[in-house]
Amino acid sequence: MATLLSILFIGGNVLVIALRGASSLGECLFDAETLFAIGLSIRTASVSSLICFVLAIPTAYALTRIHIPLRPVVEVILELTLSLPYIVLGLSLLIIFASPVGKALKEAGFPVVFNQNGIVVAQLAVNLPFAIKLVVTAFSGVDPKLERAAGLLGATPGQCFVTVLLPLCKNTLISAFILVWSRALGEFGATLMLVGITRMKTETLPASIYLNVSTNNLGAALASAFILLVISGISLTIANTLTGSKGWGGRYGEI
Repeated sequence: MATLLSILFIGGNVLVIALRGASSLGECLFDAETLFAIGLSIRTASVSSLICFVLAIPTAYALTRIHIPLRPVVEVILELTLSLPYIVLGLSLLIIFASPVGKALKEAGFPVVFNQNGIVVAQLAVNLPFAIKLVVTAFSGVDPKLERAAGLLGATPGQCFVTVLLPLCKNTLISAFILVWSRALGEFGATLMLVGITRMKTETLPASIYLNVSTNNLGAALASAFILLVISGISLTIANTLTGSKGWGGRYGEI
């Protein structure tokens, strides 16, 4: 009975957005504001996800293949950041970038607060620990003996990384990137604190939902929600296909 109630509750939420959002999509999809929100969301999510993986891959390699002093402390910090409400992370970012640090960046041509650059920064802060967690899981699934064997045959650590570890994790890493990108697309709390919401300036799809609900334009809000639902569904399907996941017992079931 509890299982049925859980499925009905969760499925009901998805079904409402799917049915109501689909009916509102036609009149809002080609609206200039909706197209702006879609474009900004895709651009910022793509940039922040790329930066996430540029940072996450070497960090995960160090955590899984190199002895790091105080490694448990590093892991606790990562876990704590994962569990923090996003609005708290946004407040922290606002304090940091409203300081002389943010002023210096603005003078250097990289404004963050109340700027589209801040959306990327907020998504990065939210998703980097998650990306590291996924890549650590991927690297941990590869037996280090394979790399040691390559080393005995004359491969350098860098060659072992490029020719052994990365190829064995390729599909999992691509899947992880898609999941991180999908999460970035839906980020709202940290972005709200750091960047605020301005129509046609810092309006991502989640921000569009918030703005349109605030102005009683439920149809436009449902259309944006439906677009996010479709993108998330496609992303999850691709990610599960790449990892061969059969459900929650798959590679990401432990995260």
